[in-house]
Amino acid sequence: MKKIINTENAPAPIGPYNQAVLSGNTLYISGQIPIDPKTGELVEGDIAKETEQCMKNLKAILTEAGMTFEHVVKSSIFISDMNQFAEINTVYAKYFNAETAPARETVEVANLPKFVNVEISMIAVA
Repeated sequence: MKKIINTENAPAPIGPYNQAVLSGNTLYISGQIPIDPKTGELVEGDIAKETEQCMKNLKAILTEAGMTFEHVVKSSIFISDMNQFAEINTVYAKYFNAETAPARETVEVANLPKFVNVEISMIAVA
């Protein structure tokens, strides 16, 4: 059985998908790009601010599902320029305890939705 998770505190999907799906005790969160859910506008121009917005969106979805970043077991980060990895990593690290941080991969890609610079998805377990 799956339960659809959606919140107004994260951007509405821009395609035929949901913000997250809860299956059993596992939450699969769709990739979040730096869209401010209040304005619907992209946060642009500074990779740290863009990453921060992605993480805020992910936090809102986790909260809606009754979870926190401590429940995250796997993250996937997609970036358009690997030269921005250190700045992205600095923001990302603020949300996790280094000793219990999730597994993760970071991949440089040619393009992302709306041509953003960063997209992050997560899997969390209650």
